[in-house]
Amino acid sequence: MAIFSNAYSDELVTATELNRQPGRILDKAYEHPITITRNDQSFALLRREDVAYLVKGVTQSKAVFEVLSVAFRLLLGQKIGSEHPYGWLSVFDADELQDFIKEVSEAFRLTDTSNEAWDLIDAIIHEWHESSIAISSPELAAAFNDENK
Repeated sequence: MAIFSNAYSDELVTATELNRQPGRILDKAYEHPITITRNDQSFALLRREDVAYLVKGVTQSKAVFEVLSVAFRLLLGQKIGSEHPYGWLSVFDADELQDFIKEVSEAFRLTDTSNEAWDLIDAIIHEWHESSIAISSPELAAAFNDENK
């Protein structure tokens, strides 16, 4: 989103201006961020969708950092218990972990330019998690072996 590349080059508006011309200020805020100043305070005026995207970005960034951290730790030979939220990554070998890291990293790079990047990251992690369940399940492994016969 372009909004995030210029978040601090927004337009400054006083609280008095906002009170006198709310419609005009809201029209501007629809196009780009507005900073409303009052005394020594500053307030951001952004579209709700933009704020939701920012909040999702913060939340998802934490998850991306954690899942990549676990994958790298596993590559270094550290043990991650199944009780860890991303302990399921331990079923993959080094090549698979490197593929996972590459997929998540490439999707993360898209967050600057694509609103769908966070959904893509969610989908990648979900698919890998589902694959780990299939790998770990003796019943599913038996079913796959029966299909291949």
